[in-house]
Amino acid sequence: MGGLSRLEYRGYDSSGIAILGKGRPSVVRSTGKLVKLKNKLKNKALHGSTGIGHTRWATHGDATLKNAHPHSHGGTTVVHNGIVENYLELRDELSKKGHKFKSDTDTEIICHLIEDEADKGLSFERSVIAAFKRIEGSYAVALLSDRDPGKVIATRKFSPLVLAIGDNENYLASDIPAILPYSRDVVFLEDGDVAVLGRGSISIYDADGNTV
Repeated sequence: MGGLSRLEYRGYDSSGIAILGKGRPSVVRSTGKLVKLKNKLKNKALHGSTGIGHTRWATHGDATLKNAHPHSHGGTTVVHNGIVENYLELRDELSKKGHKFKSDTDTEIICHLIEDEADKGLSFERSVIAAFKRIEGSYAVALLSDRDPGKVIATRKFSPLVLAIGDNENYLASDIPAILPYSRDVVFLEDGDVAVLGRGSISIYDADGNTV
């Protein structure tokens, strides 16, 4: 929440966080200013040491609660800056496979695509790499999977994303001010890079899954 507060300068119309402990992630979202999300969290007990958060400025889909990030499908939860340019094509393809969508956003497509790849037996990392080969547009994305707790996977293309290395903890953000209070040891991802953050390690792969 401190990181989101330091990103308020960018403007936004909704916000949300997802915390993953045991089982499914706990997701709390709100429209309007960040103080509304903070008030919701006062009455919500969240347990876990892995999480993602987001402040959204509406592009695809109105500024409503159902369109606020994070979005989840199956075991995957996502936050996203940017635009999925081919989302209508992908949504149609996934709908024909039986996928049901809860929002009007392009972002929700991402977690459905990753689940589609995971259904083929791929790992969390490989599902993400395969899914983003099908996505056109700009993005900075952070992902959780309840099948692989303790990890955050991140990827970017044409949108900023920075990683930070802490003491037995690691962070990511779309801008440096969000993480400066916690670490000054940062890593900038290149376009197409996929980073896997654990408590004590960061692994980075290129768009083809080769180790960077």
